[in-house]
Amino acid sequence: MLEHTFIHIPGIGTKTEQHLWTKGILTWRDFLTTNETPLSPPRDTFVRENLVASIENRDNIHFFLDRLSPGDLWRTFDNFKHKAVYLDIETSGFYQGFDEITVIGIYDGQRVRTFVQGINLDEFELAIASYELVITFNGSQFDLPFIRRKFPNISLPPAHIDLRFFLKKLGYRGGLKAIEKSFGLSRDSAIDGMDGYEAVLMWNAYQCGDESALERLILYNTADIVDLEPLMERGYQEMKTQLLSFDV
Repeated sequence: MLEHTFIHIPGIGTKTEQHLWTKGILTWRDFLTTNETPLSPPRDTFVRENLVASIENRDNIHFFLDRLSPGDLWRTFDNFKHKAVYLDIETSGFYQGFDEITVIGIYDGQRVRTFVQGINLDEFELAIASYELVITFNGSQFDLPFIRRKFPNISLPPAHIDLRFFLKKLGYRGGLKAIEKSFGLSRDSAIDGMDGYEAVLMWNAYQCGDESALERLILYNTADIVDLEPLMERGYQEMKTQLLSFDV
């Protein structure tokens, strides 16, 4: 999708992008190799210069981060998914008057890593620094602000896709569990139906000495991050199909 994108160029909006697509100019190279002048001559030259720079920087997410709105960063996914990480946190839910991070889970498509308060939570700061794209569900309002408060000097991945708002554009509403079901995803019977309130209770039980409660909490957190991957993959394909479905 990234190389179909023209809206990262100053002065190119969605209408002009659609205009280019309907003229058969679907990719950056299509524009650069056409014998036509799709736009006015001065503008055409400017766009060509920007597309050459785009090709040179297609592996540099910072280049596109500065040129795409947060709502359009999903277009970078296919190019940068090998450098992406899915993330979710659990908190204490104001137990004993404090609301703090209890568990952080990350998943890079191959490996799940779990960071637990009092065990290895401090290792998270180094682990997250190697990624360029972080994908969450409601992370812009919940997970990432909590993390920044806990780790004030942290280097989070520069780009962020919040699936809550991305999937809402496709008509998927509600919480993560409800959207999972609409995608046909199911959870392990040990955590099926478990919610954030129960996650707080599991942490409290663990604090009182119940080790099995921590195991269940980690299982719950792991499901949260692992299930983000198919939601992102399928949402990306749906949005790409929706945008590029027109008669050329």
